[in-house]
Amino acid sequence: MDRAILVVFVTLLVVLAGCAGGTEGAEDAIGDSQSVGDAIEVVELNVADVSPDEEYIVLQNTADEPVDLSGFELRDREDGQVDGGLSPFSFPSEFILESGETVKITTGEGDSTETELYWGYNVNIWRGDGDVVRFVDANGQVVLEHAYGDINLDESESDGDVDGGTGDESDGDGESAVEGELEIHHIDVGQGDSTLIITPANETILIDTGDWRQDGSEVIAYLEAQGIDRIDHLVATHADADHIGGHAAVIEHFETTGEGVGAAYDSGVPSDSATYENYLDTVDEYDVELLIVESGDELPLEGDISAQVMNPPVGDAGSDVNDNSVVLAFEFGDFQYLAPGDVDTGVEQRLVDEWGSNLESAIYKAGHHGSSTSSSEAFVDAIAPETAIISSAYDSQYGHPSDEVLERFADRDIETYWTGVHGDIVVRTDGTSIAVETSESFSTNPADILAETPDSDDEMNALAPPPLVAGSVASGIDGAVAPAMG
Repeated sequence: MDRAILVVFVTLLVVLAGCAGGTEGAEDAIGDSQSVGDAIEVVELNVADVSPDEEYIVLQNTADEPVDLSGFELRDREDGQVDGGLSPFSFPSEFILESGETVKITTGEGDSTETELYWGYNVNIWRGDGDVVRFVDANGQVVLEHAYGDINLDESESDGDVDGGTGDESDGDGESAVEGELEIHHIDVGQGDSTLIITPANETILIDTGDWRQDGSEVIAYLEAQGIDRIDHLVATHADADHIGGHAAVIEHFETTGEGVGAAYDSGVPSDSATYENYLDTVDEYDVELLIVESGDELPLEGDISAQVMNPPVGDAGSDVNDNSVVLAFEFGDFQYLAPGDVDTGVEQRLVDEWGSNLESAIYKAGHHGSSTSSSEAFVDAIAPETAIISSAYDSQYGHPSDEVLERFADRDIETYWTGVHGDIVVRTDGTSIAVETSESFSTNPADILAETPDSDDEMNALAPPPLVAGSVASGIDGAVAPAMG
């Protein structure tokens, strides 16, 4: 494959305006609206005394040119947070509204078409006695508002800015309030996982280190090529040998030839493999601080970026290493990235129940290498990602990524990258715009990736770890070795 750069910039493509409410015509409603431009008009709004699948808004493109609504959101007065649990409506990727055409957005559930879309909740979004119809562009800026009922926009809390979906406010000119650039490097380690994150403060976070067969060689070579001489935060999402296979080598390399490893983070659920034992032995040998993390913790990062631990749960969660994977949600300005390790669908449902809209992320690192045991419909819908990234070998013996997951991504128009065909995948963001760069060129349409995957069975288990060395005993983790964070 030729080396190529695939760049996706979340930009404002159109300016939306004009809106009508209730059963009134557009001319009656414009006086109550604050808007810019003349591209989109609300031609019908049905919100009073109806069930969710009868509550809807109809938009028309009144411009002479097509309008690309990719990245735009439709919200109510509370930005879609009805009863604190719902999310704004996001238009599908590459959703084009042709000149003169209309699209109907219904708040209930149903099968979306080119002319009718569904918010997906069985509750009413708008309030019959008064609310605000609000359009927000891809930068988190309000570009159209229309009030109806007992709402006066002049006295509204909105001043043209809204939260960009992750809790951080954007400034008035559409630029992020944060400074610098966040880099997320998905390293192609074949059938395994390794992700390097470089923060705007130049801190480094290495999440997993690939398969034990490579013994960290691929990861170390990549880090050296990036000029990395220190790992500030080394995370083991869980003890499987295709995730911590290079931990011992990475620690030894940076402790002996670099500037060291600041701290290591672990779920606290051990494995009986030699790979896991070697990892703990190397932590002890070089006196690297080892911390146990659980839901509610945060990695101690500098600057405007946060790393929220969402799993494993507080307390005894059993001995399953996958279900106790360290799940991390990174937030930087209006950008959020979710890395869920290898948790299965049962844990995903618990995360949906516990974290709700906090799961929403522009970029989703697909769980368990794209296996059918992860990326459930409920989980993907809660995340509502624009882009998914899958780390697995092209000829994965486990059939990763699974057909089921790729079809799920295709149904939701989720742009998809796979290390098996794209090689190394790097995401860069200033907190607002997002750029994706790959070392190999291939389509990001999940249907095309599905057609490219070799035929093989999708298995539940990860790569089998190496056996224990004869006569050895696996190490566990206890409070004396690895204190808990917090």
